[in-house]
Amino acid sequence: MKFVTFEKADKTIRSGWLDGDFVVDMYEVSDGKLPESLLEFLDNSEENMKMVINLAPVTSEQKGRYPISEIRLKAPLPMPRSFRDFYAFEQHVKTARENRGLEMIPEWYEIPVFYFSNHLAIKGPDDAIMMPNECEWLDYELEIGCIIGKKGNNIRAEDADNYIFGYCILNDWSARDLQRKEMKVGLGPAKGKDFSTSIGPWIVSKEELESLRAGKGYDLPMRARVNGTLLSKGNMKELHYSFGEMIERASAGVTLYPGEMIGSGTVGTGCILELGQKVHRWLLPGDIVELEVEHLGILCNKITDGNEVK
Repeated sequence: MKFVTFEKADKTIRSGWLDGDFVVDMYEVSDGKLPESLLEFLDNSEENMKMVINLAPVTSEQKGRYPISEIRLKAPLPMPRSFRDFYAFEQHVKTARENRGLEMIPEWYEIPVFYFSNHLAIKGPDDAIMMPNECEWLDYELEIGCIIGKKGNNIRAEDADNYIFGYCILNDWSARDLQRKEMKVGLGPAKGKDFSTSIGPWIVSKEELESLRAGKGYDLPMRARVNGTLLSKGNMKELHYSFGEMIERASAGVTLYPGEMIGSGTVGTGCILELGQKVHRWLLPGDIVELEVEHLGILCNKITDGNEVK
């Protein structure tokens, strides 16, 4: 199933799921038995999913069913409880380092590494991405996000699938000039990343992807376009570290909670930093970036000037 958060014509924000060309308000269709937000839904996702399966499909006579043309999709999980972003695609790591004259570090093959980003700066489909005032090297990153649906700690990689709710497209917007400077200090990235991350347009439940398992992930072709021009092309199955391995690392000695989000890191060719300036310049206000992952949809955002008033 595809889970969404959306804004109705009366400005009410609700969550639910897609039903063809309609969205279903899970709170309304269940007479309040299901929560209004997806974050609350995830707190008891296993029981709530049973109720969703019993409710679906929703007929045209039932309340809580809206044409998708009459609502506005928001980030499916507008405020995840945390956001860890990993570095799990080997091609991206190798090429990005080669472009900076650096060799591959052997430690990368020993442990999946991640950083914490700003879980309060989440954007959704068609939201404007404001370019930081001090940034001149703005970049996109083509990634996949994994949503945790069950509490657990010291989770083994082989058991991690039991703790995953679903997956979505993730764009880890990056101010490369700010990132480069702070990384020289040996700490970060922070200001190079914390201004915005976009996800969406929906979260696909793991069950819907089961038949596509391949490699250490799923056979999900991934693409990125800037102003309609195809720049990036990869596949989730090229992961060096599986999401199970990432979850094992993230949960070592730490409790993961429903509603936390984990990023895959950039797929090979999945950003301008890796492609190089000969392929495409850094992003500018007015540019439109589309990330597409088969079965996960298309996530589109437009860059705006940092001096514009929100």
